Amino acid sequence: MVRALGNFFTKIAKKWIADAFVFAIVLTIIVFALGMIVQKASFFDMTSYWGGGMWSLLGFSMQMVLVLVTGSALAISKPVHRVLVSIARAASTPARAIIIVTVVALMGNWLNWGFGLIVSAILAKEIAKVNKGIHYPLLVASAYSGFIICHAGLSGSTPLSIAAKTAVMEKFAKGAIVPTSETIFSAQTLIIAAVLLVSIPLINMLMHPKKKEDIVEVNPLAFAEDTIDETPVKARKDMTPAEKQENSMILAAIIVVVGLIYIARFFIKGGALSLDIVNFTFLILGLLFHRTPIAYVKAVDKSVRTCGGIVLQFPFYAGLMGMMVSSGLAATLSNWFVSVSTPQTFQLFTYYSAGIVNMFVPSGGGQWAVQGPIMMPAAEALGVSYGRAAMGIAWGDAWTNMIQPFWALPLLAVAKLNIKDIMGYTTVILLWAGIVTSLGLLFL
Repeated sequence: MVRALGNFFTKIAKKWIADAFVFAIVLTIIVFALGMIVQKASFFDMTSYWGGGMWSLLGFSMQMVLVLVTGSALAISKPVHRVLVSIARAASTPARAIIIVTVVALMGNWLNWGFGLIVSAILAKEIAKVNKGIHYPLLVASAYSGFIICHAGLSGSTPLSIAAKTAVMEKFAKGAIVPTSETIFSAQTLIIAAVLLVSIPLINMLMHPKKKEDIVEVNPLAFAEDTIDETPVKARKDMTPAEKQENSMILAAIIVVVGLIYIARFFIKGGALSLDIVNFTFLILGLLFHRTPIAYVKAVDKSVRTCGGIVLQFPFYAGLMGMMVSSGLAATLSNWFVSVSTPQTFQLFTYYSAGIVNMFVPSGGGQWAVQGPIMMPAAEALGVSYGRAAMGIAWGDAWTNMIQPFWALPLLAVAKLNIKDIMGYTTVILLWAGIVTSLGLLFL
């Protein structure tokens, strides 16, 4: 049954889902029209909201580009590549491969979503390159399925936001601080996360095609640029002064030593994983493992070619967010769900509203800024804890990521696939996670 569902949704995706950029354009047109119809905004108002929001994610876009580039450059260094190949050889059957990738993705995303997203994608690619008979689109979908747990983990933006004094909490929740024991480490969140951790690898495994003709193996030619540069380095006596600097291990070592000291002090002082420290760590380790400045430059040059989707599409999603927020469309949707909620159903309806809003405001921080000021006072009025309200938003934001290309773009760039190749499988995960999370939010 699970395999049949995967095949069914994959056929639909391949026929009807266009390139991820087209998906962003279609969403833009839908929100533009809804803003005019539902919010009575004028055509020129919506134009202003769209254009004004277009560049609001530039800083975040650069972070994601660096996650992709530094992570990929690190992966093609000799030491890391050897480790990945060793793991890949252990995943010698389709079942093992899919379970290993899914578990790594789930655990990696629980620790830090930026780290988990890239590491699982790179691992999936390396496994497919080493082993035959593995359905590559499903393997990549398995890597992305781990993202379902991102906001229930240590880097979840919503639970971390309410664990400190923030503008939203100061204004709408009387300055309350909600400890992570009531969100990330609550019994409800841990039970839902544990069920997903155990079940999703099995569901992904069951979706693997039985018939040989249905299996799509990786195309090795697509990853020709991933090969490690084996060009022999000139003897030092034959180098020009410029070449000696480019191939200087001493120059690289100075930066590596200073960088490692900074990373150690950062965590000793209680620093938490974030995109910035992940990027910094990837960069320093990449320079360490490539050994010389010029070798690292070449690795980055190879890796940067995969960033086109992020550079082109993230501004469109920022424009979408601008229209949803400025027109009041996101607030109208959230308020409607609040109006039909009871104390028992409030968290569940918050989850559903967040899932819908996430399709148009796919940034966790952006979604919290939109829904937090609505859901926090409503939770208090209904006698629901702030922690439950926040986790309703967090789970909803993660849920529909399975059919929203925004977060899949870095992973797809690494894997050299299109969103239509994996969405059929991630739709099955969407349905399963929706059932598990809905029951957990309603009854736990």
